Amino acid sequence: MNVLVVKANNRPASEGVSSKMYETFIEAVKDAKNVNVTTYDVFEEDMPYFGQDLFNAFGKVQQDGELTDTEQRILAAKQKAKDAFTDADVVVFAFPLWNLTIPAKLQTFIDYIDEAGYTFKYDEKGNLVHLMADKKIILLNARGGVYSTPEMAPMEMAVNYMHNIFGGMFGMEIIGEVIIEGHNAMPDKSEEIIEEGLQKVTEAASNLVYQLA
Repeated sequence: MNVLVVKANNRPASEGVSSKMYETFIEAVKDAKNVNVTTYDVFEEDMPYFGQDLFNAFGKVQQDGELTDTEQRILAAKQKAKDAFTDADVVVFAFPLWNLTIPAKLQTFIDYIDEAGYTFKYDEKGNLVHLMADKKIILLNARGGVYSTPEMAPMEMAVNYMHNIFGGMFGMEIIGEVIIEGHNAMPDKSEEIIEEGLQKVTEAASNLVYQLA
């Protein structure tokens, strides 16, 4: 079984909690048999942002036109992300809440794979059809504040967004979710909060290995 881990935080693990969650997950699955684990680090990859350069490239490809360097880069980056996603049976996302949402680099990865005819399509009646519903998703998220309360939950647009994209738009099953929150809001409990969350990451990894065995 192929497990793709999408790392979406370039802060060192000593500073970025979701980076530590990534490291914890990798450590927990590194010796698993019959499980091939690869990492796609969105901050290390060359990933031009989704926009007119991509649309220009699509048009030129259809007309056999000459691509600019930027257009070649974005087509290659999009294809690399799609290839990595295609090969995976399970995709694990390790990401922070930044300014109430996901990092721009993770958004770019999602923009690359959110493609009609690839992850979804519409039938003749205009209904959404999921094309990769067999893939499984695990979400590992860290947020320094507390967003699980009724008052704050509407402001949280990272985990909610990932649910809407992967569980809703793509129809994939989210088989695991670990959220570490409040470690900045409650500094006196920070170490305890993080440690408890990392234990849950290890448990999620162990459960995955057990399911794939």
